[in-house]
Amino acid sequence: MTNELQLPGNYRPSADEPYMNERQLEYFRRKLLAWREELLAEAQSTIDAMREAPTDGADEADRASRESDTSFELRTRDRYRKLLNKIESALKRIADGSYGYCDETGEEIGLGRLEARPIATLTVEAQERRERRQSLQADPH
Repeated sequence: MTNELQLPGNYRPSADEPYMNERQLEYFRRKLLAWREELLAEAQSTIDAMREAPTDGADEADRASRESDTSFELRTRDRYRKLLNKIESALKRIADGSYGYCDETGEEIGLGRLEARPIATLTVEAQERRERRQSLQADPH
């Protein structure tokens, strides 16, 4: 995949063109890269805010509030880390030509689903089957 491919500013993948053609792959690659940059910027601002937070609390309520905020920020950063890993995996799938196809069935995931969730690896149907299996395993009654 080259960075040379020009896309019109208003380009959106369409069912009228071949599925996962070069333009669609470039569109999703750029979408994933922009998402990754946004997450990295948010993560950096979180780190900066945590560094700038005062460490000497005036009272227990202030310390408890700060600890709660820190805990929340750390959970958010962990979600970002996991999401960044999924974005990297999606970028690798674009590079190897497997992007846009279901990991379980090999079927097309679909442009609508990828537009909404560009890191998707399963069709809606395969995802629903997986969730049903997981819920049955979690609740055997």
